[in-house]
Amino acid sequence: MARIVVFNNVTLDGVMQAPGRPDEDRRGDFEHGGWGQPYAESVFAVIADRAATPKPLLLGRRTYEDFASVWPHMPDDIPYTSVINNCRKYVASTTLSEPLEWNNSVPLTGDLATAVAKLKEQENEDITVLGSGELIQSLMKDGLVDEYVLLIHPLVLGSGRHHFPAGSPLTNFDLVDSVTTTTGVIIATYRPVGQAVASSSDGRNTQ
Repeated sequence: MARIVVFNNVTLDGVMQAPGRPDEDRRGDFEHGGWGQPYAESVFAVIADRAATPKPLLLGRRTYEDFASVWPHMPDDIPYTSVINNCRKYVASTTLSEPLEWNNSVPLTGDLATAVAKLKEQENEDITVLGSGELIQSLMKDGLVDEYVLLIHPLVLGSGRHHFPAGSPLTNFDLVDSVTTTTGVIIATYRPVGQAVASSSDGRNTQ
């Protein structure tokens, strides 16, 4: 059975929006796109072995469309170009349908939680989620994320979309691994150990 592993760049204040390019995601008039680039070389040096083997990807619609507009046109000497282009890509979307132009891309159909749970049973390798903030929120609420690999960058942006925004389910985590790059990025691996008890509208505790 496969695990769902969320792998994302975040800042110290929790922003995940547009780490790669200035034009990657301008929602909310975000002006700091590309903030992860100054740290990329040191991060690649640490995660090279982890990222060299193709693994299935699970992507939200917006992240998928952004990746599909960029990666097929990247030169082969860019790190991980062939890995990302050739791996299986599952897309959580209510608007996209087959056939998808980017090779090895398959849209998920029906209820998201049911589709992802079935996917975990079918796959034998970990399924990685990149970007896809709204998708991550849905997966968290359904208890479908097995591990988070967060690349925590030593900067504060003060604006932008957060990896764990308000309304995220209250969850405890175990830190299972951490590595620090030469530029101060902490690559931390966390596993959820259960959601905290929530309070119902009438004041009673509900599990």
